[in-house]
Amino acid sequence: MAERGAIRSGIGGWNFEPWRGVFYPEKLRQADELHFASRALATIEINSTYYSSQAPETFAGWAAETPEDFIFSVKASRFATNRKLLADAGESVERFLNQGVIELGDRLGPIVWQMALTKKFEPGDFAAFLDLLPPTLQGRPLRHVVEIRHESFRDPAFVALCKARNIAICLSEDARYECVPDVTADFVYARLMKGDDRLKTAYPAKDMKRWAERFVELAEGGRPDDLPYVTADAPARQPRDAFVYFIHEAKVRAPAAAQAFQKSVRKF
Repeated sequence: MAERGAIRSGIGGWNFEPWRGVFYPEKLRQADELHFASRALATIEINSTYYSSQAPETFAGWAAETPEDFIFSVKASRFATNRKLLADAGESVERFLNQGVIELGDRLGPIVWQMALTKKFEPGDFAAFLDLLPPTLQGRPLRHVVEIRHESFRDPAFVALCKARNIAICLSEDARYECVPDVTADFVYARLMKGDDRLKTAYPAKDMKRWAERFVELAEGGRPDDLPYVTADAPARQPRDAFVYFIHEAKVRAPAAAQAFQKSVRKF
């Protein structure tokens, strides 16, 4: 078996009423949901940080609730990304990073900077924004991800900007826009959003198997040949950690999808 990075699958958030009695056991206290979810899944993307700031003790409390090998990804503040000029986001970026994110300690994983659906690629402005994202925070290395959702980003110049800074492009599977799956960092990050709650694990078995195969190949340093890459440049072949989140519209079956994906990965 080839050497591979860690592959983690999870969900967005953990307090979601429709999961109660489906993913969460009946009568489980809401206060215990993070404890339960972090032992059933390998990672969770924190979404509340996109909408508002959190206190340092809140981050510390989340870390304390989770096992040692658990990882949170964190969705960055919308005030940093939902703006006309991204180059002017320095103050918002600093405010987000300094609110207490570091209190997650070794549970702190990738930070996701999500662009608006209408945000177009402007090379100079986007380069200036990427340069605002620090490689470390209080001595701890940071992993940055940009999620772009406009067709103008299907541009080799965008891919090159991210690759030069070791910033990952989110592989976003969404019906509204085509993804940019090019590998630009020493890890990969995906948000799979085409799940169907009529299916027990949100995806048909053959689709789940194919996604598992793709991420095993990515984690082993390869590049699956059936994704719509922007460039023909193959990345350096090296093991990479992979973070895969199931975040479809109604998302009732998202936890089951993440668990099924993790089980499928172990077969390879």
